[in-house]
Amino acid sequence: MIDLTIPGRNIEMHLRYLLIDLNGTLTTGGVLIEGVLPRIKYLSERLEIILLTSDTYGSGKQVADELGIKMITVSGENGGLDKHTFLKALDPKKTVAIGNGYNDRLMLKTAELSIIIIGTEGCCTEALLNSDIAVKNIIDALDLLVNPIRIAATLRS
Repeated sequence: MIDLTIPGRNIEMHLRYLLIDLNGTLTTGGVLIEGVLPRIKYLSERLEIILLTSDTYGSGKQVADELGIKMITVSGENGGLDKHTFLKALDPKKTVAIGNGYNDRLMLKTAELSIIIIGTEGCCTEALLNSDIAVKNIIDALDLLVNPIRIAATLRS
């Protein structure tokens, strides 16, 4: 679990789950981004990490296996609703979500903490507007969770 308080905003977070998108988030063109593995291994000792993907490039299972995390395949047509439904059944108040696409927008809006990746594959502006924090790549996003005081510094009043 990751516990943090946001100074000046009366917000306490008790994060237990990490929902993470695959394409444009953990991977570029279906290939795992360098540096992700050690960070996911570290965070998996603190959070239950679940990969939610429509698996555009067909690399989801390989990536999930390499990272040692659970993978849930969502619909290519209604993946946004699938991700949102999965989050609501889990516990939005204990969840951090990371994504970049249109199908992540509802998940990002509903999660207690949401981080959008503005990486080489870009990000959907509607998803961006539903996020708490925007970063340039997955390494920056994961490093926020490894060092949660950075989150407090970004979101404080």
